[in-house]
Amino acid sequence: MPSADTVAREDLTLFLNAAYACTGQREFYHTAEDQRVSVQFLHAYILGNYRRLYARTLAAGVNDFNAAEIILNLLRTGRQTPPDFRAEENALLTAALRRLPPQRGWKLLTRLRQERVNNRRTRALLRAYIAGQRDLTFQAVKYRRHVRAAALHAHLSLPGELPAFLFGQHGRAFLTPLLETFRQARYSGQAVYDLPFTVAQGLAAKHRIPQAVFLSRIEPRLTEGERLRLQGQSEGRVELRPERLSLSALCLYVLSLPLHERQARQEELNGWLSRAAGALLARAPLPLPPGPVAALLDNSASAAGSREKRRRPLALALAADALLRAARPEGSYQAFWTRPPPEALLVQARGQTNLSERLLDALDWGARTVLVVSDGVENDPPGAFHPALVAARRLVPGLEVVHVNPVFDAEMLTVRALSPLLPAVGLRSAEDLPTALGFARFAAGQASLTELENYLAGRVQTFLPAGGRRAEA
Repeated sequence: MPSADTVAREDLTLFLNAAYACTGQREFYHTAEDQRVSVQFLHAYILGNYRRLYARTLAAGVNDFNAAEIILNLLRTGRQTPPDFRAEENALLTAALRRLPPQRGWKLLTRLRQERVNNRRTRALLRAYIAGQRDLTFQAVKYRRHVRAAALHAHLSLPGELPAFLFGQHGRAFLTPLLETFRQARYSGQAVYDLPFTVAQGLAAKHRIPQAVFLSRIEPRLTEGERLRLQGQSEGRVELRPERLSLSALCLYVLSLPLHERQARQEELNGWLSRAAGALLARAPLPLPPGPVAALLDNSASAAGSREKRRRPLALALAADALLRAARPEGSYQAFWTRPPPEALLVQARGQTNLSERLLDALDWGARTVLVVSDGVENDPPGAFHPALVAARRLVPGLEVVHVNPVFDAEMLTVRALSPLLPAVGLRSAEDLPTALGFARFAAGQASLTELENYLAGRVQTFLPAGGRRAEA
C-alpha cells in the first residue's frame, strides 16, 4: 500500500499536469463540458486536501485558465486558510491576478460578483488590482462591463469621470479625451477609429462602415493578437509583425496557411520560426543532457485539435521542432514525424499514430535523448509503444525519454501516457516547454514529496515580488 507521501506526490503531479494542459475547451476526443467537469473535480480535490500546495501551484507555471480557477477557489474558501499561511496566500493571489491577461483578469472579477464572493479579502484584492492598472481609463473603455461589475462588487469610488462613463451618464461632453471619443463614436463614424479595436468593431457595424474601410483605418491601433486573428479575413490589409509574436502563435499562423503558400514562403517562414525560437531560448534554455536528441512528433489526425483549439497540438509539435533545431548543434538533432512531411513547414494532421516505429527509427539514428510530443492516443497498432520502450531501455543504457502532452484527457483526469514507465507532462504552449522539461522528473516519480514541496517553494520565491512572504517547504 503506498505511503501518504507517495499519494500526495501523485495527487499533486496529477493536478499540475492537468493545470498545465487543460483549458476547459473542446478537444479532439472530448467536449468542453467533459473538460470542465473533470478539471473542476481535480481543483476541488486538491484544494480540500492540500490547500497550501494548491495555492503555491499559482507560481508553478499553470495556464491562465487554471490560474483563474485557483484564484476563484481560494477566495471562495478564504475562511479555511491557515493563519500562518494567510500572508503568503494573499501575496500569491495578488501576484497571480496581476499576471493574468487583462481580458481574463476582468472576466474573473465579474465572475466573483456573479458567484457572490464578496468577503473582505476579495474586496481588498479587487481594490489593489484596479489601483494597479496603468491606464484605467483605457481598460474602462475596452472592458466597460467588467470594470463596472468590479466597481459595484467592491463598492469602489473610481477617480475622475469614470463613474459617469461606466454608469451611463453620457448626456454631457467628457473632459477625458478617450471617454469623449467613445461618446462621440456613438453618433460619428469618424470617432470609431480612435477606440480599441474590440469596441470600435461593434460601433463600425452600427455605422455600417464597410469592413475593408474599417480594417484599413483601424490597423494602427491593433494589438498583435488582433492582427493575427484578422489575417484570414483582411486580405493583406492588416500587417503581421512576426517579431512581436510568440513561437506558438507563429506556428499556429504558419499552419493556417494553405500548403502552396507555405511552400512558396519557406525561407521567410523558417526565418520567422528560427528567430522566435532563438528569442525563447535566450530567456529560458531547454534543460537537455548532452548528446544526440530526437523528437517523436505526432501529426496524426487528432493533432488537428478541435474547433476551439484548431491545430494547436500540431502547432506545439512544430514549435518543439523549431526549438530543438535552434537549441542543438547541427547534426545532433533529428525530428521523426508519425507521417513524415517533405519539410517541417508542410506538415499536416493526417493518418494514425505509429510512435513505436518512430522510436525505433530514432534509436537507429543514434538518439540518446528522445522528446515525444503527442496526445498519447496510440492506434497503429494500439499499445505498441510500451514494449518498444522496454526494449529500447534495455538496448540503450542511459536512454532518456520524455513525453509532453498538449491534450488533457477528461476521462482519465490527466494527460494520457504512452507507457506506465513514461508518465506524460502537460503542455499548454511552446513557451512552457522549459518548465515542462524541468517538471518531468516529478511526473516520472523520480523525486519525493519533499522535493516537490521544495520545488514549489522555490517557484514561489521567483514568482512573488521582492518583499513577498518567504515560502517555507
